[in-house]
Amino acid sequence: MFYDGMLLFGVLFGATLILLPFTRGQSIGPNNVFYTVYLLAVSYGYFGWFWSHGGQTLGMRAWRVTLVADPPSVLDWRRCLLRFAAALISWAPAGMGFLWALFDAEKLAWHDRLSGTRLVREYRSIP
Repeated sequence: MFYDGMLLFGVLFGATLILLPFTRGQSIGPNNVFYTVYLLAVSYGYFGWFWSHGGQTLGMRAWRVTLVADPPSVLDWRRCLLRFAAALISWAPAGMGFLWALFDAEKLAWHDRLSGTRLVREYRSIP
């Protein structure tokens, strides 16, 4: 999550930079609903594109973790949106939805259960 957080920060920075000509270089207030929805949409675009095109964000690729549908099927944009929205719910109570995976018998977080996905670790054999 840290790796993807750093990458997402850069993406959101660029997305905000695109808006500056429309605000005449003025800062966007923290209570601007349009801006919040815009950043959520850009964030979903980042995660949704990577998840639906190979099941790995750049951060997941670094740790050899892949997102798969459970039961196995294609990860389409709808399922990615469901996982993204459910992950926001998982963050809401102080990240408890993520911590839940530590105690879950199948090691699934709330958003994995809600979206029918799971993370799979790829192991490389040593030659």
